Amino acid sequence: MKENFKREKSKDKNDFIVGFRPIIEAIKSGKELDKVFIQNGLQSPLFKELMGLLKEKYIPYQFVPIEKLNRINRINHQGVAASLSQASFYKIEDLLPEIFEKGKTPLLLILDRITDVRNFGAIARSAECAGVNAIIIPFKGGASINSDALKTSAGALHKIKVCREHNLKDTIDYLKESGIKIIACTEKASDYFYQVDYTEPTAIIMGSEENGISDEYLKRSDKRVKIPMLGTIESLNVSVATGIILFETVKQRINQ
Repeated sequence: MKENFKREKSKDKNDFIVGFRPIIEAIKSGKELDKVFIQNGLQSPLFKELMGLLKEKYIPYQFVPIEKLNRINRINHQGVAASLSQASFYKIEDLLPEIFEKGKTPLLLILDRITDVRNFGAIARSAECAGVNAIIIPFKGGASINSDALKTSAGALHKIKVCREHNLKDTIDYLKESGIKIIACTEKASDYFYQVDYTEPTAIIMGSEENGISDEYLKRSDKRVKIPMLGTIESLNVSVATGIILFETVKQRINQ
């Protein structure tokens, strides 16, 4: 929990809207919100109205101590603050048919529990350069898409489509049913990343450096691949590892 406090504290205050009415109106006007922070124990008609909208629009929220809100804005936050997203969110069910209809071979990137905003931004930059059609992230447990992420992405988050999905298991099942091959990058693999065919419709799963890819997603993968390591450090930064896998895909697709 302390780690999350520090991460939110580092955000630019321009990334936030505070107060019930401004947040409610922002939601109604279609602004993209990354997450809403609500003071523990609040009860009021405005609180109930806001909660109804958050559930209706599937916007992530978290109940927090007042100290966290004070770090965001000490003046008149009314017990609620919303972080603005620097990207628009899409549904993969809407995007995938469009990709196929345009005659493209889908290349998708699924990120499991990658919470560091700079890693996320760097991944988005590599993904945009590699022609990834969409990045898929979980509804909860992913990085905030704030100004730090946008800056690290070098603007890629304004160009690449981001899908925030409620249940990655269901999403992966949908992709498999739609003819997408699921490739998981994990140290538990026996194949090296360059021994697999990426020229087919593909979704690549990358997990956090701490926990890797969840077992429930690994079970659903069609292939598991790893990056050979010759040094004494056992793993790469996840954004570096993602870039390596993505540009193997670029190489294979250019040369096919």
